[in-house]
Amino acid sequence: MQVLNQDIKDKNFKPVYLLYGEESFLKKSYKNRLRQAITDGDDMNFNYFEGKNIDLDQLMNLADTMPFFAEKRLIMVEDSGLFKSGGAEKLTEYLPQMPDTACLVFIESEVDKRNRLFKKVKELGYPAEMARQSPGQLGKWAGTILAKEGKKITGNTMELFLSMAGDDMENIKMELEKLTSYTAGRDVITNEDVEEICTVRAVNKVFDMVNAIVTGKTRQAMDLYEDLLTLKEPPMRILFLIARQFNQILQVKELMEKGMDKSSIASKLKIQPFVAGKIMPQSRSFTKEQILSYVELCVDMEEAVKTGRMQDRLAVELLITKKY
Repeated sequence: MQVLNQDIKDKNFKPVYLLYGEESFLKKSYKNRLRQAITDGDDMNFNYFEGKNIDLDQLMNLADTMPFFAEKRLIMVEDSGLFKSGGAEKLTEYLPQMPDTACLVFIESEVDKRNRLFKKVKELGYPAEMARQSPGQLGKWAGTILAKEGKKITGNTMELFLSMAGDDMENIKMELEKLTSYTAGRDVITNEDVEEICTVRAVNKVFDMVNAIVTGKTRQAMDLYEDLLTLKEPPMRILFLIARQFNQILQVKELMEKGMDKSSIASKLKIQPFVAGKIMPQSRSFTKEQILSYVELCVDMEEAVKTGRMQDRLAVELLITKKY
């Protein structure tokens, strides 16, 4: 992301950028920063496309159109799926001849780095992966935000805070705002402040859900699911968190079989040691075949929802009640 920061600072932009990865907060942040830096807030020379049925001819025609009283025309394309399929040959061939008055910015959740369009973006522009940040990076970022508000926090209290807030930067930011307001008039944030004000994250409930799912405690798992829905968690996010939990369990199990301890596993997977410590007993409880069967089921359910064969809420319910 250093390249992005430098380009924004210098206002010297490449013809095409790709922002991709799991960390939505970073993608949203850089998407907005690029838009502001390239257009200076002018919507006349800004075009936006979203979804998988994008008219590539229209997009290329817009790129060929001279900007109106500006140096650049910015075209943003979000969640197109063009980097996961092979249907973007025309656009791939077009990019080298796109006029330098146009700038393309793609924002995607998933990409295939073998994809021709991805390779072309890498050749002509800059693909920036917005991955989940490590505990150390999140701690420094959160500490910087608190310092700007005149707040101090110890390493132990920060670890407690992150254990409750999770690794989603958007949620961390919201929890920090609550903490800052709660501790108005004081400059030191304590463990008691964190425990009093920070909500128990969906990831904690999902952790318990996974235990209940595989041990056959269907009623308990459904109750936890209903709790998450009451908290306004979208079913597809719940499905994503369940899938991520099973993937982590599988990774931890494989590393444990190689003789790695908690600290080594945490470092390898870029998770906090206390998280690794919670997952290790789960990994011992499940067979590899059992874990893999649920990983595959999560993929199947996601595909069923995305193709319209099943409603999102029903997909999670079927996952919870599936027997193995």
